[in-house]
Amino acid sequence: MAIEILMPALSPTMTEGKLAKWLVKEGDTIKSGDVIAEIETDKATMEVEAVDEGTLAKILVPEGTDNVAVNTVIALVAAEGEDVSAAPAPKAAPAAAPAPAAAAPAPTVTAPVAVPGPAAAGGARVFASPLARRIAKNSGVDLAAVTGSGPHGRIVKADVEAAAKAPKAAPAPVAAAPAPAPVAAPAPAPKPAVFPFPEGSFTSIPNDGMRKTVAKRLTEAKSTIPHFYLTIDCELDALLELRTQLNAKSPAKISVNDFIVRASALALKKVPAANATWTDEAILRHRHADVAVAVAIDGGLITPIVFNAEGKGLAAIAAETKDLAERARGRKLKPAEYQGGTFSISNLGMFGIKEFAAVINPPHGAILAIGAGEKRPVVKAGALAVATVMTVTLSCDHRVVDGAVGAEFLAAFKGLIEDPITMML
Repeated sequence: MAIEILMPALSPTMTEGKLAKWLVKEGDTIKSGDVIAEIETDKATMEVEAVDEGTLAKILVPEGTDNVAVNTVIALVAAEGEDVSAAPAPKAAPAAAPAPAAAAPAPTVTAPVAVPGPAAAGGARVFASPLARRIAKNSGVDLAAVTGSGPHGRIVKADVEAAAKAPKAAPAPVAAAPAPAPVAAPAPAPKPAVFPFPEGSFTSIPNDGMRKTVAKRLTEAKSTIPHFYLTIDCELDALLELRTQLNAKSPAKISVNDFIVRASALALKKVPAANATWTDEAILRHRHADVAVAVAIDGGLITPIVFNAEGKGLAAIAAETKDLAERARGRKLKPAEYQGGTFSISNLGMFGIKEFAAVINPPHGAILAIGAGEKRPVVKAGALAVATVMTVTLSCDHRVVDGAVGAEFLAAFKGLIEDPITMML
């Protein structure tokens, strides 16, 4: 029987993705563990591994296809000696397809990674391993009624086998079907947007998944989070001198941004009320400073996270942020590396921006916007002097970070930046 390869779910919230590239072609022999395709989500490109062995008989979804729904059949694998060249393209898993002819065997279903199975009551997906789904199908077990014991509640082989051995409950009596509700007239289709620009005077660039996600999240953040802003100046001369000394000895070159990550993490430990997330039920104060660093990539923005940054030295932070940024620009980050975090940093100083206010990145309670370090006149001991000064602005979620808390955080941050040797202690 032909084996169906399904569009995988690369994270619990993924509903569709782009089949960016096939790394194998029809007629190739594949085995379990082979990388067969690349899938693009809104912010990452992930490699997909084969689960079963056989010959890739037919590619049903060509590379470059956008908006491929999770569980859509994307290819067929044939066992040795089997010919599926004339097989019709199966329907996507969520769609209801007509019953096949009696002579046509039902294909075996597999998936390259953990793929959600049928929807449970209420619309939630059921996550199960490919082997568990195959056993469930052969045993007549309803996966929606099985409780998973694997990671994040994933259903594994043992769960299905236990469900198959459990005594079956008597079926509940079927209630009479209610009378159908009157069908409302369909709403008129929305009219396409009309822009006051002459035809041919612009280039239309379609919004990809990343741009749509960024737009949605920022719109939600500005419309639901009560922002307020606090700004402070920090002198950098002592930090720049220490950086020069450390880079003469450190294998990983330390940037000013690495000092900022370290100072932010230590300031969050000193002012734990700033390291918090708002929920309707409670304010969550985090035990660790997981600092997300905004990285501009082609077509959008991504925020890889330095987890437990308060416990890492400058050299470790430098090596980690460099690796994360390189993989972010190549869209090679795993979702766990950019989802979550407790605090954000956005640095536009390298572009010469003196000062700006950043939009909070939910679920964080604050984000620190970093301007350029520049020579400015300052007054020291009553006399005019010149110092390298950096302006930073803290955007706060007023539901969880009060003005005094934000000010206390900035005071702690400024103290660490201006006396950087204290970051080494």
